[in-house]
Amino acid sequence: MSMSRRQVAVAAMAAVPLVLGAGGVARAGGKGARTLFIAGDSTAAQKYADAAPETGWGMAAPFFLHSGIAVSNHAVNGRSSKSFVDEGRLDVVLGAVRPGDILLIQFAHNDEKSADPTRYTEPWSTYQDYLRTYVEGARARGARPVLATAVERRRFDAAGNALETHGEYPAAMRALAAEEQVALLDIQALSLALWQELGAEETKKYFNWTATEQDNTHFNPPGAIEVARLVTRELLRTGVLRPRDVRRLDDVVPESWITWPEATA
Repeated sequence: MSMSRRQVAVAAMAAVPLVLGAGGVARAGGKGARTLFIAGDSTAAQKYADAAPETGWGMAAPFFLHSGIAVSNHAVNGRSSKSFVDEGRLDVVLGAVRPGDILLIQFAHNDEKSADPTRYTEPWSTYQDYLRTYVEGARARGARPVLATAVERRRFDAAGNALETHGEYPAAMRALAAEEQVALLDIQALSLALWQELGAEETKKYFNWTATEQDNTHFNPPGAIEVARLVTRELLRTGVLRPRDVRRLDDVVPESWITWPEATA
């Protein structure tokens, strides 16, 4: 059943009333505090108890940020840059951002689904057009837009080479970032290099491989933690965050810090 824009807005705000850090401690904002908003798909999204051990990298992002940076994760399973806008979810985000906040935008997995007109975008036209909507919306409210190329799936050829799976979408995002002078986190390239380094067998420990499922798109806790680490390092490298904003970039983060709350009605 489809939801109206008002229903989406109410559900989205209820889903992210508070951001929790390691150990379940609320990330309270003080003077000068900023929020990192995440607009994206299932690879970043909050997961709930019925989906465990599947883990979105946005769930691990607070582990690498100091208390002055909160995380508001609006990423949702199955959404593309188009459907996220069409369902009114970007309106919700833009209604919450404040000057100085950061809007991180990661889409492509579902934009690629050419058989689904509700989600499909063409890399060099409609995909860029929708991404530009996010960029312009954030800037109009004094927030900083950040584009992140889509994290790679786990796919290897017979020779053990990690394969690109996102076609022209990463290149289209890179081009738009240069055109609009937006900070770019090249998570596609970085994750591809990481999967290559780990190899075909070792990467299974980072994706949602269970006794009943072989999922080469979504992460388990170790995978989500490592992708969140890549994202944070890129936020630091590009100057979006400062050294005092980040922590634990070279530390082991326990898998036990990941928790899956019960879904609310």
